[in-house]
Amino acid sequence: MQTIFAFQQCREANYGIALEFIKESFAPDLNSMEVQDKELLKAQAQEARQVFKENYKNKNFKSTAGSADRINEVVDEALRDYYQQIDKDFRFFKKNMVAEAEKILDRYISVLNLIIEFAQLAEDDTRQDHRNFVKNLLIKALKFNKSLENISLRRNISWANDKAEVRQWFKDLVKTDAAYNDYLKATQPDFEEDKAIITHLLKNIVFKSDLIDKHMEESDLNWDEDRPIVKSLATKTIKSMTPESGEDFELQELSYNWEDDKSFFIRLFEETIKVEAEFEDLIAKKTKNWDIERIAITDKIILEMAICEMINFPSIPVKVTINEYIEVAKRYSTPKSKTFINGVLDVIAEELTSSGTVKKSGRGLIDNK
Repeated sequence: MQTIFAFQQCREANYGIALEFIKESFAPDLNSMEVQDKELLKAQAQEARQVFKENYKNKNFKSTAGSADRINEVVDEALRDYYQQIDKDFRFFKKNMVAEAEKILDRYISVLNLIIEFAQLAEDDTRQDHRNFVKNLLIKALKFNKSLENISLRRNISWANDKAEVRQWFKDLVKTDAAYNDYLKATQPDFEEDKAIITHLLKNIVFKSDLIDKHMEESDLNWDEDRPIVKSLATKTIKSMTPESGEDFELQELSYNWEDDKSFFIRLFEETIKVEAEFEDLIAKKTKNWDIERIAITDKIILEMAICEMINFPSIPVKVTINEYIEVAKRYSTPKSKTFINGVLDVIAEELTSSGTVKKSGRGLIDNK
């Protein structure tokens, strides 16, 4: 949803840039030796802007409506530049959307590596006996897990450039932690005690510290949203480790089938952008008591995405789609949005199903009422 919002904002900016280009194209040439007819230029600029406004949604439009060739030329150039930039933005946001999702995996791996970094600092610290932590069986498993090592190398995930910060966190957060110090005093802690301290460090330091939080936010603008997912992946990893699995434990997956999910995200983005104008008309008809321009932009995007999902993904039941986007509205939109989204989608879903526009098959036929 954020990607579609960002794309739409860029498109609005491109629209403004196109209008400004038209205006500047008819500005008097101050370096010209010829007398400039300022009133004519002003009138031509207004005419060209009007032609553009009336036709900019048609990518293949060629202007012949202008009263002068110059007007048609400027409108055509503005349209060409407008759509070139939109296409460029579209490709960027589609690629970036996937990259941002995969950044969650990077953060998850970096958190596991952070625990290893803490253990290395503990081993190097001669002022305190960190023997229990250094010999922690789960840390040993993390260190020698081939999957963790390979993915860290492949995706260039490392704390090498942040040694000073990590050292400070270890000194100020880990070494002063009461539970950590109690663990250090334990006599030959067993596997469950080893697991408990790692879980504690993750939940109460890595994912609670303002210092670490700030660092993560600086490199990931979506950290506030990604944090609970990364936390879940990291803690599930530790929970899954057993004395028997040793260093051969399995890393958590970003999803059960990331390649399929990635294809879903990309197609949903592409299809929503492709027909959003058509969806806006449909939404307007079903919200007669609402001014379409006054509906929250997030609500419009949520509705457009939901309609797109209903139409283009036959294996997803209609009720599942509606419930999903009600949850999205709760998280990202206004307090009243969930009721609004629910009501509008119910009406639209019924109409699209009756008309045959929405056709479900397989699992999509399941009624989730």
